[in-house]
Amino acid sequence: MFANQSREQLRQMYCQVWRKSRAGEPLQPLEQQIARVVRDHPEYQAMLEAPEAALAAEFTPEQGAVNPFLHMGMHLAIRDQVATDRPHGVRAAYERLLPRLGPLEAEHAMMDCLGQALWEAQRSGRPPDEATYLECLRRVSTRGV
Repeated sequence: MFANQSREQLRQMYCQVWRKSRAGEPLQPLEQQIARVVRDHPEYQAMLEAPEAALAAEFTPEQGAVNPFLHMGMHLAIRDQVATDRPHGVRAAYERLLPRLGPLEAEHAMMDCLGQALWEAQRSGRPPDEATYLECLRRVSTRGV
């Protein structure tokens, strides 16, 4: 669903879903997932309530700002990976992190690995390296155990 959407369309979807959720309107399954991620991040809610500003906002590394749309999208990706255990081993890493960190912080810990895997894939022009990604998750999930 996300692959064929522009940056503006994706941002509009987040804003629309959040508006619908706040209004108590029925949500489709994907919209329910998005609304849960937004509820988990109250720091992004005001931005989503101002769609014009959200659509125009730039989040560059030079600003030191986290791109909230990328951040929430990574939560969705990790939740899907954990639910399906794809790649195999993701769920086990999450389950090792869960008792120490809780659900949201476990996902945040996993995001570093996902971000690195996606960055390397983009830089190399190849698909993400699952073995490297899983090794990173193993290291993160067994740290301090």
